[in-house]
Amino acid sequence: MIKEKTRKLVDFLGLKRSLAALLLMVIFVGLGERMAERFLPIYILALVGIGSKGNWIIGLLNGTTNLLNALYSFPGGYLSDKLGYKRALLFFNLIAMFGYLIVILFPYWQAVIIGSIFFLSWTAISLPASMSLVSANLPKNKRTMGVSMHSFIRKIPMALGPIIGGILIHYYGERTGVRLAFCFAFLMGFISIFIQQNFIQEDKEKKTPEKSPLTLFKYMDTNLRNLLVSDILIRFCEQIPYAFVVVWAMEMHHISSVQFGLLTAVEMVTSMLIYIPVAYLADKSSKKPYIVITFINFTLFPLVMIFSKTFGILVLAFILRGLKEFGEPTRKALIMDLAPEGKKAGMFGLYYLIRDVLVSVAAFGGAWFWNIKPELNFLIAFIFGLLGTLYFQIFGKDLTRIGSVEHNTI
Repeated sequence: MIKEKTRKLVDFLGLKRSLAALLLMVIFVGLGERMAERFLPIYILALVGIGSKGNWIIGLLNGTTNLLNALYSFPGGYLSDKLGYKRALLFFNLIAMFGYLIVILFPYWQAVIIGSIFFLSWTAISLPASMSLVSANLPKNKRTMGVSMHSFIRKIPMALGPIIGGILIHYYGERTGVRLAFCFAFLMGFISIFIQQNFIQEDKEKKTPEKSPLTLFKYMDTNLRNLLVSDILIRFCEQIPYAFVVVWAMEMHHISSVQFGLLTAVEMVTSMLIYIPVAYLADKSSKKPYIVITFINFTLFPLVMIFSKTFGILVLAFILRGLKEFGEPTRKALIMDLAPEGKKAGMFGLYYLIRDVLVSVAAFGGAWFWNIKPELNFLIAFIFGLLGTLYFQIFGKDLTRIGSVEHNTI
């Protein structure tokens, strides 16, 4: 009886062996990464001092992050199709660990920028491989659930990591605490390599990866292009203030590192509570309403942040920030549904390449708006979110009405 219920639960959640191993790996890599990554702006200010120079370096880091996310996405998809997702994940993990080592050994802001070229690659470069693994191991009517489980599990380290990182900073200071967090991240990388090499099965599907982004772009469905335009506008909304949220809370309104870690945990727990029920509903109905709700939550967060000046109000703001994940797995599943067979990882990477190259401009611009006035940064972000939401509401298609997708070559 217990075995039968367990089997049904495993089938409901789409937890096949390779996917379960991927999720374990995500926990270990993510825990190490998130202990330090969220506090990098504070670490930079500790190294160079509070002021315009520090703000510009934070803007440089955030812009570099988005640009690298973009530039890594397409080769990540290509290598996943070329090598198979198992060997690709091993390679990506080793790159991230090299970046951690740079920050551990060299306590300079330049080392943060150089190290980020490597350790910030993990999420972007591994995502196409992860989505390819989900697509290869689950039927179409379970992909949203599979993507949601991936997103759900990612929130565990995203919730716990900043709390642990905040405690390290509290006891060891901003400089030593962040570097200790990177030491922990390096150790977690070794554990994740053991898991992925012993429990993830080889990708048996033979694929012909496309080397040219321009050629691959011809296979991008019109409906996927409309989703991409709206997503770019929404990510402008997210990334203009992203790196400065921690500065707004800790430097301007005297929120402690531990309190900020708790705020991040509130955000992640909120996301986790909605993933599975939304995935179940989205797999059985239209995906569009869930994506629209997500875009609305993205839009409202920077507006609410303008009025969030105490810990209590910030808790409410971060609950809203967690709700922006309402339809994020649904959006990723929609990308995979609309991507052509045999080129899904590559198309996923191309989508993120185009999106994040453009969005990196917003991340760099965030420092400019912030130096004029922090509230202006949040207000400009809100306007971009509003535009993105309206665009998708007007031009986004209901997948249940599209039916079998024919990948045109317009």
